[in-house]
Amino acid sequence: MKRILIVGAGGHGQVVADALLKAQESGLPLCPIGFVDDSLALQQQMIAGLPVLGRISQYPSLDFDEAILAIGNNQIRSRLFASFQSAGVSMAKVIHPSVSIARNVSIGPGTVVGAGVVISIGASIGSNVILNTACNVDHHNQIGDHVHIAPGVRMGGDVQIGDGALIGIGATVMPQRHVGAWSVVGAGALVHANVLDGETVMGVPATVRKKG
Repeated sequence: MKRILIVGAGGHGQVVADALLKAQESGLPLCPIGFVDDSLALQQQMIAGLPVLGRISQYPSLDFDEAILAIGNNQIRSRLFASFQSAGVSMAKVIHPSVSIARNVSIGPGTVVGAGVVISIGASIGSNVILNTACNVDHHNQIGDHVHIAPGVRMGGDVQIGDGALIGIGATVMPQRHVGAWSVVGAGALVHANVLDGETVMGVPATVRKKG
């Protein structure tokens, strides 16, 4: 039985906890032991049926097998991922049992795949990624590290998403488009042209609101 420590007890942390508990109920040998979180108000509280065991810096004193970073901010999650890896912490993959994952799909360590997600054949998902509720990753998509694909996002085939990008709720990315590293696609946007590194795009069709 793998004991999983959840880093972050906010809304996303609770989503991750639920996915782990659902996976456990389905028969997988996983056991979420609780959270660490830097909020003083959450210390020694019960969240989603699991205890808050201390602040993030206290994780080395806890007994666990793998950790999962349940923090939505890509930059913060990226920094923590590097810190945990350098300390030799094994990073879990959290996959909700309701997902549909095709053959020949690769998923990196530290990635969360939420309820109702569909990943099509040949897709490659990096490390420390959030594939949030009911998003669609179509065939041969390449998703970089530390990316957040928000709920309800739809992506066509052969899409490339660079490291650290955020694709907002309900956005659509047309086939064969490239969304650059650390860029932001606004909620509900229609990406019909490539997005450069660091750009923010919004609207239908998506236009640049902030240069990289």
